[in-house]
Amino acid sequence: MRRVLRRMAGEIIERNRDLRELVLVGIRTRGVPMAELFAAEIERVEGVKVPTGHLDITMYRDDLSAIRPQPVVKETWLPENIDDRVVVLCDDVLFTGRTIRAALDALMDYGRPRAVQLVTLIDRGHRELPIQADVVGRKVSTTLEQQIKVSFEDLDGENKVELIDGGA
Repeated sequence: MRRVLRRMAGEIIERNRDLRELVLVGIRTRGVPMAELFAAEIERVEGVKVPTGHLDITMYRDDLSAIRPQPVVKETWLPENIDDRVVVLCDDVLFTGRTIRAALDALMDYGRPRAVQLVTLIDRGHRELPIQADVVGRKVSTTLEQQIKVSFEDLDGENKVELIDGGA
């Protein structure tokens, strides 16, 4: 997983001429450690400290009533104004595209970026909206019943990706 994340950080560097224009924003929960890992790798390789933030999309979800009666809203924090910046939106798994749609809606409440790039560790397909990632760690074919579980050391004690079979 570390090798894939390093490669992805390299792709972010290659896509962007001026790294000082970037803001890395992780979608809560597991997009946050991704953004932080990318920022550390970019600083190690290029010597540029890229600011990171985190975005909570709870109130922007189109399935809010189906999640739970009392959704838990966490903090959104952006390190600086995102107007006319290139925002690199980080998420662990890209599935239907609905999480990203909600993230874009949330992000626009904080400003008007010049561009938004999407980076995802796993693209499992099954899109319901016309959304695709600019940088993908791995594409994994799944059934609708299967799940992808991503763990990060800072949150879960280890870095790993698991394919979990659903059903009986």
